[in-house]
Amino acid sequence: MLKVTLRNLAAHKLRLALTALSVILGVAFVAGTLIFTDTMTKSFDQVFNDVGKNVAVDVKGKPVVGDGDEDAETFVPVPESLVTSLAALPGVAKVTGHVRGYTGIIGKDGKLVGGDQGPPKFGTNWVEGGDDKLSAGVPPKAAGEVVIDEQSVDKEKLQLGQEVKLAVRGPVQTAKLVGVIEADNLMGATIVAYDTATAQKLLLKPGEFSDVRLQSAGGVSEKDLLVKVQQALPGNLEAITGTQMREDAKSDVDQIINFLRIGLLVFAGISIFVGGFIIFNTFGMLVAQRTRELALLRAVGASRRQVTRAVLGEAVGVGLLGSTLGLLAGLGLATLLQAFFKSQGADFKGGLAFTATPVIWAYVVGLTATIISAYFPARRASKIPPVAAMRDDIALPQRSLRIRLVVGVIMAVLGAILMGLGLAGSGDQPLATMGIGVVGVFLGVTMLAPALSKPVIRFLALPFPKLFGATGKMARENPQRNPRRTAATAAALMIGLSLVTTVNVLSSSVNATLVQIVDEQFGADYAAFNQTPGGIDDATVAAVATAPNVTRATALYSGDFNFAGKKGVYFQAGEPKGLIAGTKGRLVSGTDELGANGLMIDEDTAKSGKLKVGSTVPVQYKDGSTQTLTVTGIYAKNQFLQSRVISVEAFKAHTAKPTADGVIIETSKQDAATRAGLDNVLKASPGVVLQDSKDLKDQVKDQLNSFVLFITVLLALSIIIAIVGVINTLALSVIERTREIGLLRAVGTSRRQMWGMISLESVVIAVFGSLLGICLGVGFGTGIQQAAGDDIKVLSVPFGTLISYLIIAAVVGFLAALWPAFRAGRMDILKAIAD
Repeated sequence: MLKVTLRNLAAHKLRLALTALSVILGVAFVAGTLIFTDTMTKSFDQVFNDVGKNVAVDVKGKPVVGDGDEDAETFVPVPESLVTSLAALPGVAKVTGHVRGYTGIIGKDGKLVGGDQGPPKFGTNWVEGGDDKLSAGVPPKAAGEVVIDEQSVDKEKLQLGQEVKLAVRGPVQTAKLVGVIEADNLMGATIVAYDTATAQKLLLKPGEFSDVRLQSAGGVSEKDLLVKVQQALPGNLEAITGTQMREDAKSDVDQIINFLRIGLLVFAGISIFVGGFIIFNTFGMLVAQRTRELALLRAVGASRRQVTRAVLGEAVGVGLLGSTLGLLAGLGLATLLQAFFKSQGADFKGGLAFTATPVIWAYVVGLTATIISAYFPARRASKIPPVAAMRDDIALPQRSLRIRLVVGVIMAVLGAILMGLGLAGSGDQPLATMGIGVVGVFLGVTMLAPALSKPVIRFLALPFPKLFGATGKMARENPQRNPRRTAATAAALMIGLSLVTTVNVLSSSVNATLVQIVDEQFGADYAAFNQTPGGIDDATVAAVATAPNVTRATALYSGDFNFAGKKGVYFQAGEPKGLIAGTKGRLVSGTDELGANGLMIDEDTAKSGKLKVGSTVPVQYKDGSTQTLTVTGIYAKNQFLQSRVISVEAFKAHTAKPTADGVIIETSKQDAATRAGLDNVLKASPGVVLQDSKDLKDQVKDQLNSFVLFITVLLALSIIIAIVGVINTLALSVIERTREIGLLRAVGTSRRQMWGMISLESVVIAVFGSLLGICLGVGFGTGIQQAAGDDIKVLSVPFGTLISYLIIAAVVGFLAALWPAFRAGRMDILKAIAD
């Protein structure tokens, strides 16, 4: 039977290639994702291998605001006075204080090197003998001197001694470039290092460090030194070993990489899922076409198990070929991903990391998907009786669709219920629950599709006979002759388009919701927002307030604190009257006078916390200090004001480097001259964007369009696989109907009519699958929108976009039919009749 399997694979090379293509594309996505993320991991490991390699113990502030995990942000500083006491401990060889914060390099074009929201922009103090080394120049020794990483120096063509502009949390700084930091693999990040005193002044406060690192004397272990250090620390500081520090740094990056890996693998899984339909359909047709051949095998003594193994053997051959080529294609995809990230500023140097993991998973995924998809057709092949070999017109019996109808309804209903539970957040893993529900709905609709195909295709192809005569009539009837095949072909296209439609409905609904919010709640003429961690300094806010035609400029601050026992709660701060006017806020009770200890909250917060005007709430800030705030006013829910507002005085008292996130601007007249004046004031502040209500709406629309495009590109592979499936099905259908096509040609059907018939079949199948996908996508999108409640309170279905998808599907169906139709028209009539 092995020879029979190999012979069949070798005898049908085209069939093998078409089937393997579905496997190749899906495996390429999996392998490319794993290769690329392994490359990222290798690059970051190379970076972190040299970070603090001589550090035995690291001392830092305990997390105050947040969940208390490793990622909790803390502004509790380490006092410089602690360095002396730690240096006096037995077993300590050296103690160095480190300062970390934000510093962006302003390029010659006035924009930040690496972009406003690109890779990280680090500011730090220069530590002699630390992790960084100089490739040129000297260390910074006084205020006004900096050293910068060599990648940024090369990119901006900077020279030693040149003045550079730097963006920090505060006014723009000017400093002289005195040295270049040796940096081979920053992946787009920038580094600016100052002398310690300047770094403390600009990034923290004088006399403060972000952390303090200790090196041990010879013979003293990390753990022994850690115990001594812990005993010498105050309660608001903690110490960890150098090993733990490096592992924590790697862990943070690994979480980001894993998130990217899982996200890409989800889309790879969709492609494999779609490919499974194609493989199932292909092998089902092959079994039907080879009924007599398989019956002959049974007649000459082959057992049912041997026939099953022979068909599965062909599937293994397809899987091996597809997995091998898919692995090679994955290398190409990983190279493209690396180039894309490099264009965005994240350069992962050192070439691709090719490990055993993507190789193993490429073959596991490719073979498993192919074998599972071919299993049921293989079982069906084994049931062909030997007597069928003596019949000339044998056809596999078709089961009733009644069982499929019942099972399909049950699966679709159960899937919908699981989706509902996932959207409602029920269970320990709501996303997993929703994902299982989506798969259940897909499988349920796929099982229902054969029953739906006849009436839907009959309706879609209703005008065919009138428009195309007998050719149109045959094109309408042919897809209905085998509803299972038609449904399986359409289902592959249905999956990709349903997900694209879901994203379109959600993005359109989010856009409509945000536009409504802007119209209802944006009361200012302009708003200036900072796109970087640097914020907007007080001097810039004051300059905005004195710009021509500006009547009021209200700085908007934000942060996190522990609120009434809840950790990491978001708040905003600003002058209340300006905030309320600029956001069309409405006080329900109380006053907008905050004072030093006042607090305004929205109605939902008041209700959930059982608070009212005059209630007191204990809060704790990131610097570790506490304060009791008094509720002075309650306002209606407002997306711009969020849930809690405190005074500017309170915010600045507990923030090391207080800068505004934005400025709400009211003017006496909103014209070109006013805007030009504001642009002139803000041009010296990189990362600050001036917007009016139209700009806000356009920004939301652009961001959502970019998101939709990104998702569509990721789903494009599954749609391409579905198109390959249409071509495959039509090509095999032409082979299956060889005699029929020959007879049609014999009775006078022209090549053009034959080409038209097959093209129309393809178009109606593609439109049927697209229609199913769009209907499902609208249902999914509507369900998510309803579950989101007030977060997405406007349902907007982009009918124009969805109609364009149907038109594109019809065009794709037409193009997919070109080769099979050409092949059908070129058949030799006599040979076809004799087939």
